[in-house]
Amino acid sequence: MVNLNSAALADLPPALAVPEYDRSALRTGIVHFGVGGFHRAHQAMYLDRLMNRGEALDWAICGVGVLPHDAKMAQVMKDQDCLYTLLLKNPDGTREARVIGSITEYLFAPEDPEKVLAKLASPEIRIVSLTVTEGGYNFHHVTGEFDAENPDVQHDLQPGALPKTTFGFVVAALARRRELGIGPFTVMSCDNIQGNGDVARKMFTAFAELKDPELAAWMRAEVPFPNSMVDRITPVTTDEDRTAITADFGITDEWPVVCEPFEQWVLEDHFADGRPPLQDAGVQLVDDVEPYELMKLRLLNASHQAIGYLGYLAGYRYAHEVCQDPEFVEFLTGYMDREATPTLSPVPGIDLPAYKRTLISRFSNEYVRDTLARLCAESSDRIPKWLVPVIRINLARGGDIERSAAVVAAWARYAEGLDEQGAPIEVVDALKDRLMSAAARQREEKLAFLSDREVFGDLVDDARFVAAYRTALDSLHEHGARATVRSLLG
Repeated sequence: MVNLNSAALADLPPALAVPEYDRSALRTGIVHFGVGGFHRAHQAMYLDRLMNRGEALDWAICGVGVLPHDAKMAQVMKDQDCLYTLLLKNPDGTREARVIGSITEYLFAPEDPEKVLAKLASPEIRIVSLTVTEGGYNFHHVTGEFDAENPDVQHDLQPGALPKTTFGFVVAALARRRELGIGPFTVMSCDNIQGNGDVARKMFTAFAELKDPELAAWMRAEVPFPNSMVDRITPVTTDEDRTAITADFGITDEWPVVCEPFEQWVLEDHFADGRPPLQDAGVQLVDDVEPYELMKLRLLNASHQAIGYLGYLAGYRYAHEVCQDPEFVEFLTGYMDREATPTLSPVPGIDLPAYKRTLISRFSNEYVRDTLARLCAESSDRIPKWLVPVIRINLARGGDIERSAAVVAAWARYAEGLDEQGAPIEVVDALKDRLMSAAARQREEKLAFLSDREVFGDLVDDARFVAAYRTALDSLHEHGARATVRSLLG
C-alpha cells in the first residue's frame, strides 16, 4: 500500500496509467479557479492527454481555491504533489483509471493572497480558467446584473485590500500586468451557463468598473472571454470509490475523480496570447458555441432536472434507477422531443436524435451512480437558466409546456422537504429558506412557489402555464410522482 505522490509513480502497477512526461520539466501556463471534480475530469484531463503526446508542456495548470472549504483540496494537492486518479466507469461495469499530472501547483488564496496575485501577474500565465459554478458569477437571477452588495465584493472594492473573491484576484492581476507592460491573459469560463464567456466578461468588467473605470475599458478592449460548452457527468467521489482504487491498484488517493466515458468540449477560438493545441486532444474549436451550448443546456442539463425531482419523490435515489424505468424514460423522451428540441437551432455536425439516445444511455449507466440529490441541488441557479427559457419559447409559439410545468411543480413539491414516504429531503440551495417557506404554504396557496419573480419572472402571470403547473402540483399532492408522470405519457 502506497500513498499517491510523485515518488510513488514508478512503483504503481501497469494497469494504472501514469504520466508519460517529465512533470518537473513542465511550465505553468494556466491558472484555474475552482479545482473540483469536474475540472479534474475535464480540462485537466485534456491537458494531460496532450502532455502524454509530447504537446502543451508549457501549459501546466496552477489551481487556486478562494473559498474556506477549498482548504481540504489544498491539503490533498499538497500531500499528493497535485496528482490524482481519474476513474472512468463504463456502462458494462469495466473500469479504466489513470493518474493525471497536468496540475503542478495549488494555491490556497486565503492563506497567501499575494502569492496568488504574483502568479496571475506572471508573464508565463496566458490563460485564467474558471469552474466556479453558476452561483460563482455573482449576478442577480432575474436582472442578470452584477451584485455589488456582496460583502466579499465590497471588501475587494476597498483601496489596497487584498482580494477575497475571484473577481478581486483577476481584476487586480490584470491591473498589475497593465502597469508592468505585460499583455493580458485570456479568461476562459468552463461552467454550465449559457454564454459563459459573455457572462464572465460582463461580471468581471462590472467589478472593474466599480474599482477602476479606465481599467474596465481596457479589459473590454483587450481581454478575450471565449464561450465554451463542457460536458462530462462527474458524480461526487465516495468512500466506495476510494476503496475501489485502493483494492484495484494498491494506492491511497485521498480525492480521486469518477466520471463517465463520454466527454465533450466545444470552445470558441479566441485567445489573447496563444493556447494549447486543444484540437489534438479532441476539443472542438468553433466560431460560435451557442448552438452546442443550447443543445446541452436544454437537453442534458434540463433533462437532469426532469428526472431529478420526480425520480426522488417516487423513491429513486440515483439517475440510473430513473432511466431504467420505462415510464420515466418515456416522460423524459417526450420532454426532449416535444418541448426542448423545437427550441433549438441546427447544431453543426450533431445528429440530434442520436445525441438524445446517447443521453438516455449515459443517464442509465449504473456504475457512475450519479445521485439525484446532486442533480436537485442549487435548483434556483439551474431551473431559470436551463428550463425556463424552454418554457418561454414554447409559450410564445404555442408549443407544448406540460412536461416542463410538471418539472417545475415537482421542484416545488420537492422543496416541501418530505418525500412521498414522509422521509426528510435535504434541500440544498442558496435560496433554501425562501423556497421552503413558499413550498410550505402551497397546499393552501397554490401559486406560492411559482410567485417568486426573482426565480420565475412573470410565469405566474401566464394562464396556460399556471393551469399546467397547478394540474401537475395537484396530481403530485394527490396521486404522487409516478401517477403524475403516467398522466403525461403519450
